[in-house]
Amino acid sequence: MHVLLATNNLVRLNFLTCLLRDAGIPCIVLDGHVSAVEGNIGAIPRRLAVSSEHGARARAVLSEAGEA
Repeated sequence: MHVLLATNNLVRLNFLTCLLRDAGIPCIVLDGHVSAVEGNIGAIPRRLAVSSEHGARARAVLSEAGEA
């Protein structure tokens, strides 16, 4: 697994998730449940991750979008 970023910005996280999925790259948001349990106060950021085989391509897609 490659963690691409950690953020508390849910709009940005959703945008990047859609961007990767549109490029055919499966991704997962880690720590979403923990963040919700702590009341979404921002103490625990959510992490966007992809499998090791998609790491380089995912970073390229995010870079092309100006997000890396």
